[in-house]
Amino acid sequence: VALSLAALPGATAFTPTLKARAGARRTRAPLKSAVSMEVTPRAWEMGDISPDGSLVQRIEGQTRKTWKFNNIDKDRVQVALESDGRPVHADIQLWCGPDWTPFSLKTYSEDGLKRPVKTLVGTRNKGVMIEVQNKAEKEFPIKAASNYATDDMAKVPHEIPATTEGTIVAGAALRSWPIEEAAKQVEVVLHTDGRQLNAKIELLNAPNNPKQVYEVFTNNGDLNRLVVCFDIPEAGNTIRIINLATVEFPFYASLNQVLGGEGETTRYEGGVQLR
Repeated sequence: VALSLAALPGATAFTPTLKARAGARRTRAPLKSAVSMEVTPRAWEMGDISPDGSLVQRIEGQTRKTWKFNNIDKDRVQVALESDGRPVHADIQLWCGPDWTPFSLKTYSEDGLKRPVKTLVGTRNKGVMIEVQNKAEKEFPIKAASNYATDDMAKVPHEIPATTEGTIVAGAALRSWPIEEAAKQVEVVLHTDGRQLNAKIELLNAPNNPKQVYEVFTNNGDLNRLVVCFDIPEAGNTIRIINLATVEFPFYASLNQVLGGEGETTRYEGGVQLR
């Protein structure tokens, strides 16, 4: 065959073309990275929000506290709630003006010391107020803190979805992800294309045994993405996400699993675990 090609007119020009085409077929576009490169956990702790403790408030059962934010150049605040080991049952609301609450988050933790509440809330570049209501009885006080997110933390709502494909969760659908035994934290971002977001995220440690729960409603799931962090003190966990809205309101879910040891992280892309 090689001799026959060499005997044909223009074979010298024809042969490199075949090689070029074969080389082109072997070339693939680079895939989007599914593994995070962070070497240290993010600054989710209450001590990161208020290093001197000045923004920490004690909230007795059936009472509320507020934090006011007036800097329209910033669009994200950070909130943390914890207890001395007793349950946390609280609502976090974003107030824009006297009668508009575009974002509402119901939270529950079986143990507010092992599994504190950690979240980011978008302010929409407006003057806003964060309100935390302790829905539990007076025997269950909590501590809460809120402050503008640092530049690195303010990038999280877009950084995690940008580095994963994400999973579409249709209206009234349910998705779940097993968590590795070595995981120390799991970061979750839920967002839409601008439509409403009405969803629940549960950390399960046994079948239908939620250890921590977040339930969100916002009229704009892009401006007010749900961004939460779960501490994982023990093995055998599953993250379950439920879309509480109807079929007209799907959303995207992105998970980042932070493993212990050397700061290694694992991301979930399209519902498939990647290493």
